[in-house]
Amino acid sequence: MIIEIEPQQLDSQIVAPASKSVMQRAAAIALLATGKTTLTNYELCSDSQAALNIIERLGAKVTITKKSVEILPQQKPIENLIDCHESGLSIRMFSPVAALLGGIFSFVGRGSLIYRPVDSILDALEKFGLKGSTSQGLLPLSFSGQLKGNKAKIDGSLSSQVITGLLTALPFAEGNSEITVRSLKSKPYITLTIDILKQFGIEIENQNFKKFIIKGNQTCPGRAFAVEGDWSAAAFLIIAGLISGKTVTKGLNMQSKQADVAVLEAIKLANGKLEFDNDTVTAYKSDLKAFTFDATDCPDLFPPLAVLAACSKGVSIITGVQRLKHKESNRGEVIKSEFAKMGIEVQVLNNLMMITGGVSKGGVLDSKNDHRIAMAAALLGLVSKRSVIISNAEAINKSYPNFYNDLGMEYLDV
Repeated sequence: MIIEIEPQQLDSQIVAPASKSVMQRAAAIALLATGKTTLTNYELCSDSQAALNIIERLGAKVTITKKSVEILPQQKPIENLIDCHESGLSIRMFSPVAALLGGIFSFVGRGSLIYRPVDSILDALEKFGLKGSTSQGLLPLSFSGQLKGNKAKIDGSLSSQVITGLLTALPFAEGNSEITVRSLKSKPYITLTIDILKQFGIEIENQNFKKFIIKGNQTCPGRAFAVEGDWSAAAFLIIAGLISGKTVTKGLNMQSKQADVAVLEAIKLANGKLEFDNDTVTAYKSDLKAFTFDATDCPDLFPPLAVLAACSKGVSIITGVQRLKHKESNRGEVIKSEFAKMGIEVQVLNNLMMITGGVSKGGVLDSKNDHRIAMAAALLGLVSKRSVIISNAEAINKSYPNFYNDLGMEYLDV
């Protein structure tokens, strides 16, 4: 899909889509619960659909209606080949969950996921009683055995998602566990995982993100669970208003444990004009200034923050580039190359990204099949001197299929 976006001003009201991070976690816990879970306010983006497909293969009965997703756990896998499509969270979270159920499994994926390393997943599983293999550190990931409680040291410097998987599965395992974590990144995502588990009645002791004490043999009932609005998507919606008119984004939890709620801090540093009313954020076109922000714990904010920086006066500095190599694209390099096509200077030096604000001249861009790059390019199209043409624009389906339409963007299929 190729689209063309002309410069334009927005005046849009949007209900934020449901958080795929929250929905995927809730689906995994629902699989392990003792009764029916009903998810409301759901969004069937590609990643959320992948999670539902996985729990069905692992034995759950999933019923989707217009108002809810009902999950009835069976806890008896009906498939041993688990396709995670292109979801990085699914491959890392559901591997320990499947291992908990016991048996022989092979995890596969598609698109960029086949190029993303999975040896850290196997290393973690082996510390809890599993045996397995990878294809030179890449998919397929195969393993056998059953997850048991244990004490283990886990490297958290590359991703927190394997730890999320262990924290989700180990409370249901036989025996108690202790996880000692080195150099944990994305701590807010661990906070989110523990918070959702707590809402289902599962307790985990977090010792300053360095050690997690997990009592085994816990159980939890199913429950009604409303999936909150997605701050990863909202970051784009809010920044769209700051650079091009006005956006009103509803359905957000201002006390959310999601990592990307930190976008509000960055916007404040950039002198963005926002108004808050309960679950609503209104963003107005603002006289933006350069900012310095550490996105190490919220790397998904890099694309929208890069847009914010490109539309700010001066040189902005964003820390955490090393977290971007194994996303849907090598996101740091893609931001640099694609923004350059529009005349926006981006420098990457070690762990820093430096963006010189200016006027985008427009151009022809490639999302590299990365949903967040497609959304960032679309935002710059709003404020460019001439149109922006985006190839592989359908990449947004991974997390936010209605992004262009929800923002009220005028665009042409070309």
